Amino acid sequence: MPIKSRIRTVPHYPKQGIQFRDITTLLKDPVGLRATIHEILNRYKDEKIDKVAGIESRGFIIGAPVAYGLGLGFVPIRKKGKLPAETVGRNYELEYGTDRIEIHTDAIGKGDRVLLVDDLIATGGTAEAATKLIHDMGGTIVECCFVIDLPDIGGRARLEKLGHKVFALCEFEGD
Repeated sequence: MPIKSRIRTVPHYPKQGIQFRDITTLLKDPVGLRATIHEILNRYKDEKIDKVAGIESRGFIIGAPVAYGLGLGFVPIRKKGKLPAETVGRNYELEYGTDRIEIHTDAIGKGDRVLLVDDLIATGGTAEAATKLIHDMGGTIVECCFVIDLPDIGGRARLEKLGHKVFALCEFEGD
């Protein structure tokens, strides 16, 4: 079942020249959603993983069922100010300015092996900040897992340069 064929491309969103890869068409398709989760579960079923961490917000949609399927806990990595208890955070660069992601201070323990999940890797800024947060807490990244990789934008290479393994179910090159 080709997952890529169930992802919609929206031209010129959010601005002129951008080809937005929209996973909502994949998520609403019961066969596509099931195949996505199934492929990820098959990849990691024999790995030693302690927790699955997902980046807000689409990383929650993929990461939570993966954690459930692997019999693990799920850790949300959220935008600044969204988590209710004590947090630790990391700033990261955006095209115009900076943003911040945060995680609860008790979410990752020293030595925890963590699978990081999100829907898409583009520039890699958010994923890099998430890997550094997990590392700061004493965790180890098993792999960074995405539904979509946009290799021309360089996020995968950015994470690999930092020593992280990266996996994506599909790629969209060019345009």
